[in-house]
Amino acid sequence: MGTAEKAYPFYPEPSVIDAWCDSIWESASAGTCQAEVLPDAGWRNNFGDYQARSQIIKFTPEGLPPFYGAWQGTLVGPAPLVVHLPGYGGELSVHPEIAAKGFNVLNLSPLGYWTPDGFAEEFRDKQTLSWPVLQDTLRSNGEHGYKEWLRCVIYAVQWAWRLPVVLPHRVSFYGTSQGGGTAILAGSLFKDHGIRCIAADEPFLTDYPQADCTGAYEILRFAVAEQASKEEAYAKAAVADTLAHTHRIECPILVTEGTNDTVCPPPTVRHLFSRLGATCGFISFKDRYHGYAYEFSRLAEMWFGMYA
Repeated sequence: MGTAEKAYPFYPEPSVIDAWCDSIWESASAGTCQAEVLPDAGWRNNFGDYQARSQIIKFTPEGLPPFYGAWQGTLVGPAPLVVHLPGYGGELSVHPEIAAKGFNVLNLSPLGYWTPDGFAEEFRDKQTLSWPVLQDTLRSNGEHGYKEWLRCVIYAVQWAWRLPVVLPHRVSFYGTSQGGGTAILAGSLFKDHGIRCIAADEPFLTDYPQADCTGAYEILRFAVAEQASKEEAYAKAAVADTLAHTHRIECPILVTEGTNDTVCPPPTVRHLFSRLGATCGFISFKDRYHGYAYEFSRLAEMWFGMYA
């Protein structure tokens, strides 16, 4: 019996995932978050965003580092809100092609890894030189890491919902790699809080046992080695595995894979898709490797047009 077959029986029950999501909302409700629109100091030039309207928003949540978002509000509203979440690099990006279709676009980099002055290198994990959010999730049994990352998402969405150009209490999420995986986690988190649809491109945070510390999941190797067994380690991290959240995904969801993706392997993505019971679409890009792709942006735009 392989690692995956041994680990799955120890994955959290749906009720545990439900309680974890509820606890994130409770912690967000118990805290505060200040939001500040920063003066335009040339940030748009950094993004090559010369013509689209965008602003940098600084969010300062109680008990967590400040984090940033790029806001692209529609000229004509109120309109739906779509939220782009970053890959594991923590990069902040802008999406004028989505904003041009009449959507309010909020691009986020939670936990303060990206700043207007560059990446916050002091936050990097000293063993892997990557950001520590996944390792922190495992080591804390889900009490830190993505629990705090997703709390940042709640604060940012609630800020956007208060804007007059935004239709309140409805939101959609999208992204590539970690952005795809966290789009699904955020969709699960917002299950009873206005989720409309999800677009997840080559989603990371999917099927840790099958990936087994290969590809993007290699960053887990030190944290996994600290546990009594791989199976125990993957079960602890599973609160942030999209497989454990499929019972909460009731909105339309689009999932893509790249057949040459060795970072987030196609078998992990297909396992995820096989568990989804909502309205869903699956696109396999032949010979595509891992990373952002023009095609996905067009697909997400279509998905939002139908469901956001």
